[in-house]
This record gives sequence, structure tokens and C-alpha cells, in this order.
Amino acid sequence: METRQDILTCTTDIYNYYGTRPDGEIQSREIKKSPTPRVEKSRQLYFETKSSASVEFPYWYTRRWEELEGEIPIIRRAEALKSGFSHLTPAIIPGELLAMRKAVYLRGSYPLPWLSEAFFLAKEDEFYQEAQKSGKNSADEVTTMGQGGGNVTKSAGNVISIAGKFGLRKEEMPILLKTAKKWFNKSVDDVGHKYEQLVPGYQTKEEIMRAVICMFDSGYTLPQGREVMNYYYPLQFGIEGIKQICCEKQDQAAGYPGMDRLYFYKAVQIMLEGLQKWMLNYAGEARFMASLEADATQKEEYLSIAERLEWLSVNKPRSFHDALQLVWIFHVAVLNEDAISGLSPGRLGQVLYPYWKHDMEKGILNRERSIELLECMRMKFTELDCFASMGVVGGVLSGNTFNNLCIGGLNKDGDSAANELEMLILESAMSCDTPQPTLSLLFDEKLPEEFLMKGIKCTKIGTGYPAWVNNRVAMEFLLNNFKKEGMELEEARAWSIGGCLETSPGSWMPLEFNGETYFIPGGSAPATSVGVHFISLPKVLEAVLFDGLDKRTGKRVYPAHGSKLDSYEEIWTIFKKYFSLTVEVLTLTNNIQHDIWGKVSPSVINSMLKPDCLETGKDISHKGCRYNRTFNVEICGGVNLVNSLASIRKNVFDEHHFSLNELKAAIEANFGYHSALETGSYSLIEQVKADNFMDWIKIHKRCLDAPKYGNDDKYVDSIFREWQHWFSKMCQNYVSLYDEPLYS
Repeated sequence: METRQDILTCTTDIYNYYGTRPDGEIQSREIKKSPTPRVEKSRQLYFETKSSASVEFPYWYTRRWEELEGEIPIIRRAEALKSGFSHLTPAIIPGELLAMRKAVYLRGSYPLPWLSEAFFLAKEDEFYQEAQKSGKNSADEVTTMGQGGGNVTKSAGNVISIAGKFGLRKEEMPILLKTAKKWFNKSVDDVGHKYEQLVPGYQTKEEIMRAVICMFDSGYTLPQGREVMNYYYPLQFGIEGIKQICCEKQDQAAGYPGMDRLYFYKAVQIMLEGLQKWMLNYAGEARFMASLEADATQKEEYLSIAERLEWLSVNKPRSFHDALQLVWIFHVAVLNEDAISGLSPGRLGQVLYPYWKHDMEKGILNRERSIELLECMRMKFTELDCFASMGVVGGVLSGNTFNNLCIGGLNKDGDSAANELEMLILESAMSCDTPQPTLSLLFDEKLPEEFLMKGIKCTKIGTGYPAWVNNRVAMEFLLNNFKKEGMELEEARAWSIGGCLETSPGSWMPLEFNGETYFIPGGSAPATSVGVHFISLPKVLEAVLFDGLDKRTGKRVYPAHGSKLDSYEEIWTIFKKYFSLTVEVLTLTNNIQHDIWGKVSPSVINSMLKPDCLETGKDISHKGCRYNRTFNVEICGGVNLVNSLASIRKNVFDEHHFSLNELKAAIEANFGYHSALETGSYSLIEQVKADNFMDWIKIHKRCLDAPKYGNDDKYVDSIFREWQHWFSKMCQNYVSLYDEPLYS
């Protein structure tokens, strides 16, 4: 029989369930590589730079938007984007081989008040004092932003901290506030909020958000992302070539039924004019810097940047360097269109391989220069910052922009798609170990051993990448999920990861270069993970235990179930009821938000890039993409839920170690520890014991010792299996605004 001394012994420093406190010394890697001198200098500059916000783009965007009151929305949107791009101040840093960035700063970004302006007006407008009480802001209040990594967490001197991350010059704040006010009751957030209140059960949605059972709305926070870019059209036709296609398509659409096609093609043409101006502004800046440069090598690099941008503003790429630069331009352009995380370059090594192969064969390029360019690309991706609310940037993204670059997989014919350029991508990722782009290896048995060993070496030295994902499992998912939309085996092979781990469909596009045709993979679907975002399963279980109440806020979230919870089955049944209610109300409200986004702020740039928007004349929000069943339900705390259910089932109902009421009391007491909100730390090894710690030690230990998922324990594995099977099926009971079933 377990004695009190046994329990005490098991909770001393000798028995530390959460692990031991680090000794503070940084552990070196087994193998440490270094980037080229050029990129090492750029890397150190990045480390010394803070995340900074600019108001240039939103100011010029809003100014042009106001001038076009009454214009067709997508034309108005395109003109506003054109104005924003045309007025971005070019900033070229000495030593760069790839030019252009989101804003004037190295780690620059900007707010997008047309999506949501409440964040900036909270202390400025009395109407927004009331709006801040809305449940959607609760995630910001409970999020702790990291102190390092270039975050400007506090205002200092002439710099104001925004969202706990970005620094904004004080003199720009009046411009930002004036610009933001112009979007009051006009932004996607405000208009969506107006109409989502018409959803039956809307008040439940508000309480769900206040309790942070759901992390954030997806319609205005991150309307795009978690998807794979498609660079085919710029590479195949060049910017002027795409404009010519739009002109021809306008002739075919003007005056005929389906007139929205006409406006879409005109919008794309207008937007591209803005991108051309943006590129030429950078070219002009490069020539100006060359005129001031004394160093002959640096002068030549500036002139090379200018010539390349001038060429690409009109023509198709001629070389690997050209293609890499053009890919980067369109990647940043899409990021400037919306608040986006998880915009993945996809299988970039396979997209750019024709250019690299040509240059290597002609002696234009060598291995060393290839690695240097790829390292420069890594630095450009690492510089990217996503401007969103504190709850999104700190609580969900944690500073990560999730630009997932995939390698491996299969080609159109079902053979290995790995190539020599992807080997160099792995090499550059080892020498320039930056957070972005992260790598994922699409593992398939057909991949060559040399390639797999290179991937293993990269993972082994401690870079944190590549992640290894099962190519065949992903293909099976795509064939099942997109069967209704015509997905076949050949197309399933073109997939990539969009964002952190979202399986995103792709297509093979016929790229013509140097007299040959190459089928390159690229994304052909809109954003994934945009249905219901991050339902906290432990919070739903907490509500079950406490009759629908949120213990943190003291507010009622769900209708009282009134059950005594006399059995495990009763708890499980009510959990499913509460979870289903959560999915239902969040699906309906998010559908409205995304519908409003498509009307107020439709995608122009990303739509142009995705098959088959340019062919059909439909933007993303009108199902212009080839595959559109991308709305899903995302959960968090799945293992915590299952472990909690296992503990309740075993300790309360199977072995009767304590009653459910005793467990609830222990939960309310946080098992004898001060809460993270009190201590300021979410680390379990830094928990601070409360005075009543000994009152709950026995229950706490029983909970810790209960079966845990991941240990090949049938007791808890069966609970996880039951949850996952039910969850996967129930998602299909709900549909997106595109009338497609959700998936888990």
C-alpha cells in the first residue's frame, strides 16, 4: 500500500516528472557549418535588427481605395494594391544578391486595417472601447510574447511597440491611426462581425472566444496561407505575357454572360502594373546606389540587380538567378496582399531545376555560387514577418512564418523527383541554419539512397529540419478528399506541405525553357486550415466537468448539462455534444467572415497564380482554384484531452482512487501550484508551489502516473482511437461557404 512517505519521496527533486532544469550552458552541435562570408554578414545584421512596422503601404492603399468609392470591388482592390506597391520605398542592403522586401526595413511589415482596424483604435475611439470587450480579443490578453528574437515588446524612446512585436516610429502613429479610422465599420473584421451576429447561437460563439476555447477567427486574422505557391505563370509567360493573356481574356468576356470574368482580368492587369512599378523603383534605387559606390565589385552587383529587375519587369527569366529573383518577387507580393502565415514555396528545387541545370551545363553557374544564392534565399525568407494580432503572432505563430520548402516526392510519372539542386538546398540549409524556410522531405521508397542520406545528415546535425513525411499517406488523403473535384493519381503526386504540416494539393504545369518542356509542381488550391481554427480540447473538457462554465472567466460558455457525471460514458457523451456545438457555431460565423473577405478584400495576386483562376476568370473566393475543399477543423491539446480522459476513467471510475468532485477541486486549486498567469512562466519545470500544495499532492501524482498516449499502452490508445474516429467523421457534417464538407 502506498504511504504518505512514498508520495513525498516521489515529489522531491529526485522525482521530477517534467524534467530537470537546464544548467544554462549552450550545448554545441556535433557538426557546425558556416555560411559563405557574404551571407554570414547578412545573418549577423539580421540578428541585430528589430521587427519594424511601416505605414507606407496601408496609407497609399487606403488613399487610393477612398478615391474609388463606388468602383467595382475587385477593381478597387487592384487599384489600391497597385498604389501600395508603387509607393513602397525601395531598400537594398549592400551585399544582397536578391533584392526587394515587404517594407522599407530589413525585418519590416505593416498593418492591414482593411482586414481589421480595431487593434489600433482600441484606445483612440470610444466605440472601440466597447468593441474591445468582444470575445475575439481574449487571446491577445492571455498571450505572452517572447522577449527575444528581435521582438519589440515594450515602447522605448521614439519607438512604440505594436502587438508586443513590432516597433513603429512615434511620428508615424498619427498616420496609422488616421488611416485605421477610415476603415471603421468597413473592414473585413467589422463587416463580418456585423453579419455573424445573425447566426443563431452567436452568443455562444462570443463566450467560446472569451474563454479562448477557440484561439482566433480565421476570416480576417489570416485569410490566406497554409498553402503552396504556384510560380508557373510568371516563369512561363513573364509579367508582360500575363498582361497580354488578360487583355485577350477581356476581349472574350466583355459583354458576355459571366461578366465578373471581365473585371477579374482587368484587376489582374492593374495589379501587375503596380508590381512592375515596384520592381522598377528598386531598379532605379540600385542604379542610384551604384552611382555612389566606390568599390568596383559592389558597384557591379548593384548594376546587376538593376538590369535583372528591369528585364524581369517585362520578360521571362533567362537564368537560375533570374528565376530565383522572380520567384521571390511574387512570393513577397502575395504576402503583401494579406495577413498571411504558412505561404510555402513548395517543391522549389524542382520548379527551378530547369534553369539551374541549364546554367550549370553552360558554365554560367557553379556549385559554390549555387549554394551562395540558396543561402541568400534562406536569409530573405527568414527576414519575413507576419503582422497580425498578438494572439496570432505570439500565441499561434510564435514568430514563425512557416515557409515550408519541400524536397523529394515523386514526379508526374511516378518516379523519384529528387534532383541535384535539392541536394544543394539541403547543403545550404546546413551551412545557413536559419529558421526559414523550414524543410520537409516527402519520403518515398523510390527516392535514391544518396538523397535520403543527405537528408539524414541535415537532420542529424541539429538544424531541426528536414521533417520527414510519408508521401504515400499524403497522396491517399488527397485522392480521397478531392475525389469529387477530379483528383487523380498523377495530380496527387504534385502535392506539397502548405504551412506547418497541412497537406496541400498541387498540379503539374508545362514549363517551356531552352527548347524543352518540364512539368513543374505548384499549388492549385486556396488556403487550408481556414474553417475552424484551434479548438482547445482540454478547455472543452473543463466545461464538461464544470457544467458548461469557464472557470477562468466565471462565464457560462455552453448550456448547462445538469448531469451528475456518474460514469465515464456520460462525460464522453457530453464532451461530444459541447464539441459539436463549438464546431457548428464557429463554422457558420467563419463562413460569413470568409464570404465578407472575398467581397471586401478579394485575392488578386494569389488568384492570378493559382490554377485555374486565370483560365476561368474567377478569383479564389469564387472557387477559381482547381481544388477547393480546403476548409477544415483544427484542434489543439488532443493528447492532453486523451491523457485527461484516461486519468478520469482510471482513477475515478475504474479504480476509485478519488471522486470526480475531489478531482474538480484539485483542478480549481491548480493541483497546488500558482497559475502561469501569476508566475509569468508556462514552463512546467518552473512551477511555483502554493501554500496548499500538500493538500493535492496525492491526486496530482495519481494523474501524472495515469496511462499516457505515446507509450504503446492500449488503455489510452483506445481512447485516442475512439476520439479520432469520431472526430474525423463528425467534421463532414459541416460545410464551408463553398458548400464543401469540412475535414479533420
